[in-house]
Amino acid sequence: MDFALNPEQTMWQNVVRDFCQTELKPRAAQTDHEGKLPLDVIKKMAPLGLLSLAVPEQDGGPGLDTVSAAIAIEEIGRACGSTALSVAAHNGLCVAPLVNYGTPAQKDRYLPVLTSGDTLGALALTEPGAGSDLTGGVQTTASLDGDEWVINGSKAWITNPSLAPLIITLCRTEAGQGSGGFNHLIVPTDTPGLAINPPEKKMGLKASPTHMLSFDNVRVPRENLLGEPGRGLHQTLATLDGGRITIGSMAVGLAQAALDEGVSYAQERETFGRPIVQHQAIQWMIADISTEIEAARLLVYQAAWLKDQGQDFKKQAAMAKLFASETAERAAFKAIQIHGGYGYSAEFPVERIYRDQRLLTIGEGTSEILRIVISRRVLGER
Repeated sequence: MDFALNPEQTMWQNVVRDFCQTELKPRAAQTDHEGKLPLDVIKKMAPLGLLSLAVPEQDGGPGLDTVSAAIAIEEIGRACGSTALSVAAHNGLCVAPLVNYGTPAQKDRYLPVLTSGDTLGALALTEPGAGSDLTGGVQTTASLDGDEWVINGSKAWITNPSLAPLIITLCRTEAGQGSGGFNHLIVPTDTPGLAINPPEKKMGLKASPTHMLSFDNVRVPRENLLGEPGRGLHQTLATLDGGRITIGSMAVGLAQAALDEGVSYAQERETFGRPIVQHQAIQWMIADISTEIEAARLLVYQAAWLKDQGQDFKKQAAMAKLFASETAERAAFKAIQIHGGYGYSAEFPVERIYRDQRLLTIGEGTSEILRIVISRRVLGER
């Protein structure tokens, strides 16, 4: 049993860390304040392979394993939460399903655009009246009219559509067909009838654009069906399983950033005549945060490794995302405690980190849903 990264993964980690700490971290506060992604930095990510993490070599990508992809998202999250969310959604929720389920023609047409650095991809699942309930909650419909799909409905809380050339959209195509009544459709964002509403005003991750979408008789060609007919729900669930590794990685990155800031401040701040890092209460908080981050990182790596081995990774991915996201919450909380009143000020990064991490126990499966997923897997194994 080997817990060490291999030489290629270590080199990759160093390259991505250096890039993120140089290009993203110094601008993270400004990015949050302005609510705009650093698109010039995202452009620079393309040659490094950070916008094609899921693309194999035969499709023009770097051919990275899942562990390496997790390493990349962790390092981006450690530097800037908003950028990490948009890049994670782009890679895991748009590029990955296109790679996994797209036809050669679809890949040839869309992958070069998505990985160029000029755009970020999007996936539209959630609807205004439903979040976790995909089968019962998806009311956006698509029906065939000759050689075109006609889409009507709305989507909510969708990441990146204002930056995307296309949105992979989950639609109900057959009423009364249960899980077989759904399909994914590729919807170019310049299609008439598609409205991308103004960005949501959010607590955190403010620079990652989140929008409501409206589809009013949106027509796309029949060949824009992604994957096998009737497999949209199955493709969605498989995509979310992989996405949980990604969000777990981002959570580890934010937790690590909180620890970094807490340790740095504790070494500089003095009370009662000595640095606060010498006080046992502070040392205990640092010990707790460090321990939980290491455990969360190992859970993420285990899930990623299982996926790379072609083994069942659903339970481990759910565990990794659940534990890592809740670890990020505790790490950010304790980092603010270490800072005292200064931690509540926007002048210090921990305030932003606390706001940014809060989404992670909600998106890609709430903590409550993940506990159901895990318990069912455990009970089923017995």
